[in-house]
Amino acid sequence: QVQLVESGGGSVQAGGSLTLSCAASGNNLLSRCMAWFRQAPGKEREGVAAIRVDGLTTDSVTSVSDSVKGRFTISRDNEKNTLYLQMNSLKPEDTAMYYCAATGICMGGIRPSTTYHYWGQGTQVTVSS
Repeated sequence: QVQLVESGGGSVQAGGSLTLSCAASGNNLLSRCMAWFRQAPGKEREGVAAIRVDGLTTDSVTSVSDSVKGRFTISRDNEKNTLYLQMNSLKPEDTAMYYCAATGICMGGIRPSTTYHYWGQGTQVTVSS
């Protein structure tokens, strides 16, 4: 099993920055691949960014959605078992509940939410204009 706990959400003005954290505990093999999703009221859950370790090089391989490319960065500290999402140049349309997700079955890119087996409780991000 894997437990995920997000933190770092809050309210910020447009153009500001926030860093979300997701502390993972439990079986590391089941959280080899991780991602950030977000869900705004009345909208479907959207994949924002994903990260996995390349099997050959052990380098981190990241993917971000077009809607946040150039503004959001996903990273992972394996020693701390913590996932991060650095969000810059925030826009009102970034307002949503942000969720951390994990799976032990790694595939390329940001996979559909149904492919992730473990989820955090979410942290709210509100961007005002």
